[in-house]
Amino acid sequence: MNLKELINKADSLQASEKRVYLQEWEAGMPVESGSSAAARQAKQKRKSHSLSIRRTNSTEQDRSGLQRDMIEGQDSKLPLSLRSNLLDLFSQIEREFENLYIENLELRREIDTLNDRLAAEGQTFEGADLAKGALKTKASHSTSQLSQKLKTTYKASTSKIVSSFKATTSRAVCQLIREYVGHRDGIWDISVTRSQPVVLGTASADHTAMLWSIETGKCLLKYMGHQGSVNSIKFHPTEQVALTASGDQTAHIWRYLVQLPTPQPVADISQTPCEDDVDFSDKDEADGEVEGPNDCPSVRVPTTTLRSHQGVVIAADWLVGGKQVVTASWDRAANLYDVETSELVHSLTGHDQELTHCCTHPTQRLVVTSSRDTTFRLWDFRDPSIHSVNVFQGHTDTVTSAVFTVGDNVVSGSDDRTVKVWDLKNMRSPIATIRTDSAVNRISVSVNQKIIALPHDNRQVRLFDMSGVRLARLPRSNRQGHRRMVCCSAWCEDNTSCNLFTCGFDRQAIGWNINIPALLQEK
Repeated sequence: MNLKELINKADSLQASEKRVYLQEWEAGMPVESGSSAAARQAKQKRKSHSLSIRRTNSTEQDRSGLQRDMIEGQDSKLPLSLRSNLLDLFSQIEREFENLYIENLELRREIDTLNDRLAAEGQTFEGADLAKGALKTKASHSTSQLSQKLKTTYKASTSKIVSSFKATTSRAVCQLIREYVGHRDGIWDISVTRSQPVVLGTASADHTAMLWSIETGKCLLKYMGHQGSVNSIKFHPTEQVALTASGDQTAHIWRYLVQLPTPQPVADISQTPCEDDVDFSDKDEADGEVEGPNDCPSVRVPTTTLRSHQGVVIAADWLVGGKQVVTASWDRAANLYDVETSELVHSLTGHDQELTHCCTHPTQRLVVTSSRDTTFRLWDFRDPSIHSVNVFQGHTDTVTSAVFTVGDNVVSGSDDRTVKVWDLKNMRSPIATIRTDSAVNRISVSVNQKIIALPHDNRQVRLFDMSGVRLARLPRSNRQGHRRMVCCSAWCEDNTSCNLFTCGFDRQAIGWNINIPALLQEK
């Protein structure tokens, strides 16, 4: 071997060593720092390591001596001392690679042992086999990946088992009973009458509101008095009177008279095989034209029209007693009206952006309004001479709804994917926070057990208690449940067949039977 070949070999070996250290640095392994002192210390350590090997290994010494004799026997213009130094460098590089190769073999054996253990447990790790001759850095990095894979696989398997158990439990205690189909566009709001006869009301973007028989799913009456999307529907506490809010910048009060049909046998839809989280095709039956009820009577003229808003009226509700109503609008104001005279009593201003919802307390003269300005406001009308207001800034995105409970709590939901429970006596900070994976729309809280029903943008409906503990997720599959965004939920605990109702932009409302005692027992 001539001198030129030796120099080329030295260059190639040095380049290989640089690549090794570069790979170590990229893999996060400790390498030499840029300071000269650290570099010198590392060099001395490697040199001492190689010298110790030479002292204890006579074979290596013999081989080095033989190589030195071969170099001395070759014609070269380089001094003998320089050629000896080159030989020492080559020997050190060779030993470094030899050490790396040995450690790589040990790591490969450890990986094979782990793979055998996984195979015995019925699991495999993809890509565990390393290429022959791989360096220590690759083996170390792969070992780290394997460790992470083991943790992930364990967590995923455990989570899958728990999720499967919860899904089975949810189907047992939460059953889909009936679907209410007839609207030609998405349904924004849903409500149940608080007096006899008990019927279901829906407000839709198709400019109509409908009343339904809960037991049969038949449309009993259609209100067609609005010129825009009907965004909200609420029923009078004691009379057969409905209040609707619309995109035509008005709110209507109208009377209804319905006769309940004879109940039909309930078809057990919930027994249909269910696979959670199965996505629908964009061309499912919800995109087709739905024929509305042809024999459904209609009302076209309201008894009272409330006008004063300069924008879409997004929501409306009755104050306790039913003599006054409050409306919320995109003109950033909420208005309080006298029902008998239709006069504007108060204009509630202060929100910086459009309002999204309003709700009244069931037993006190309190109103809460929600807005896109990330706040909700509590208006107190209990003292006729003082109308106080409190502003709450607990969310980071649009507050889609805030509702009262029978007690002293307010529950707010937001597009920031959280739901917060507040105490009216101390509303500086929430007493519970529920974090979800999707924006929350118009929530409702059951009267007796205070169970919160959360309708989501991702077509799911989840149930939580007031302390933030998740109780169930309503079953949803390609055969049942909502196919589009769920807009609103409403409880009706006194009904024996359906005690929870939801509606969405798939143009349907759904009646659910929630076995509340079993649900609370499993908690």
